[in-house]
Amino acid sequence: MTTLGTPLSPSATRVMLLGSGELGKEVLIALQRLGVETIAVDRYENAPGQQVAHHARTITMSDPAALKALIESEKPMLVVPEIEAIATPMLQELEDAGVVRVIPTARAARLTMDREGIRRLAAETLGLATSPYKFCDSLAELQSAIDGGIGYPCVVKPVMSSSGKGQSKIDGPADVQKAWDYAMAGGRVSHGRVIVEGFIDFDYEITLLTVRSLGAGGQVQTSFCEPIGHLQVSGDYVESWQPHPMTPAALQKAQQIAQAVTADLGGQGLFGVELFVKGNEVWFSEVSPRPHDTGMVTMATQWQNEFELHARAILGLPVDTTLKSAGASAVIYGGVDAKGIVFGGVAEAMRVPGADVRLFGKPESFVKRRMGVALVHADDVETARARAREAAACVKPRVAG
Repeated sequence: MTTLGTPLSPSATRVMLLGSGELGKEVLIALQRLGVETIAVDRYENAPGQQVAHHARTITMSDPAALKALIESEKPMLVVPEIEAIATPMLQELEDAGVVRVIPTARAARLTMDREGIRRLAAETLGLATSPYKFCDSLAELQSAIDGGIGYPCVVKPVMSSSGKGQSKIDGPADVQKAWDYAMAGGRVSHGRVIVEGFIDFDYEITLLTVRSLGAGGQVQTSFCEPIGHLQVSGDYVESWQPHPMTPAALQKAQQIAQAVTADLGGQGLFGVELFVKGNEVWFSEVSPRPHDTGMVTMATQWQNEFELHARAILGLPVDTTLKSAGASAVIYGGVDAKGIVFGGVAEAMRVPGADVRLFGKPESFVKRRMGVALVHADDVETARARAREAAACVKPRVAG
């Protein structure tokens, strides 16, 4: 039987999040509602999750020595990676030594921290359908890969980045240099390595949130949320909606792919599995062993949102992936480069039928930094999407003063 302690006491159930942005913040809130003592770690002070956690720590998480020292001093029961730029070999070392349990596993964190590990697992080990791909360490290798069979159009991504940063589509030879430079600037860690993928002529792409949790008998069971459709611009999510309609055959294939990938990665928790779909055909794209940005829509659509599902699953508690309403989300960008901005139009946004707004509390805004999200529930997806866009457009970030 799972027992949960009292925060700030010797019996506390202590959980450390590595990465405390807007997704981490919601995980921390879900954990706190279950009486968990939380430690929010990020690379900068006053990150969104640090504002709501019991303890806030600021370190360079890609520094193995700093990461080891922090975990050994804080002694969490669980370490939950929420971003990619983490010294995952050190997490593996600490897990192997029995110092801490990593969510979902240290191996999963290591494999998914860069696109190479997870793509090779999916395509070469598990034999799942993916786009054709090559890994390249230089501009010359990128051009050679394209000329040697990948062709145009194609997509270039850093092997390690988040929220679509550094990702671009190449339509012809004139775009190659620009795409390489953009990938180098957008990677989370200076790596100098990219993946180039042949372009799949898909009808749509989805995120299939997949949960590995414990059943009544203590066995791991897999459950799925309804498919989430999303719109990306330059690889960055700008809208998402749920449920996205799929044929029964395509949905079955999507669930089979998600089950295969998450079962191999192991452990407990929620995974965001990204898939391309054309008719009844499904291709694996990526997987994140944590809540997904497109899944923020579940705060309006599900009885237990993706953050609550993740918190419950990692603690060994039952989960419920039931949809309660159709809904949509739309991103609110900063619009300006400034610290301590203010937001106008929030009341107007909330007057849109079925709308709610989440402002993340990031201390510094950039023109294309995600600073909030509009959420809408409605009777159908198209109505929800239109209202989410309307609500997001109402919110006007500006420089204070």
